[in-house]
Amino acid sequence: MSADRSPPVALETVRDSELWAALPDAEATVARAVAAAFDEAGLEARPDAELAVTLADDARVRALNAEWREKDKPTNVLTFPAFEPDEMADAPMLGDVVLAFETVAAEARDEGKPLADHVSHLVVHGVLHLFGYDHIDDHEAEEMEALETRALARLGVADPYADLPLAPEPLLQRP
Repeated sequence: MSADRSPPVALETVRDSELWAALPDAEATVARAVAAAFDEAGLEARPDAELAVTLADDARVRALNAEWREKDKPTNVLTFPAFEPDEMADAPMLGDVVLAFETVAAEARDEGKPLADHVSHLVVHGVLHLFGYDHIDDHEAEEMEALETRALARLGVADPYADLPLAPEPLLQRP
């Protein structure tokens, strides 16, 4: 996939928090991730359909999570499909994906990943949710994770589900 490829949908990326200045090329990162998700999942391009990705902060995502999921805490990504998955082929609006900066940045830092790579993963994850992919049971999780891993590979992003390498054991010192 070309880095210059236009998104397969009418994509609007909204910076709802100044914290996202830490990722100056966020819009391009989001656009590439959306295209990779569509390509890997075999989703038909929909240039007439709209998709919004909002780059928010923890406070905004916490409020949305409390209102829509009855979970009064921030989370890394929320997905709000505009239509049921079987109606997406003709839907004028696909939905919204919302990322929480502080949570996303902390996860990237804690996992030793570049922020852009983690954002790419969460955007791919959110787009797949819009189209009905889920991870409620083990089989669904395996399918969704495999799609995410392959989509991210298209972008040169490491497998987010791969086990982290173990630190070598210290050599024993002989007395």
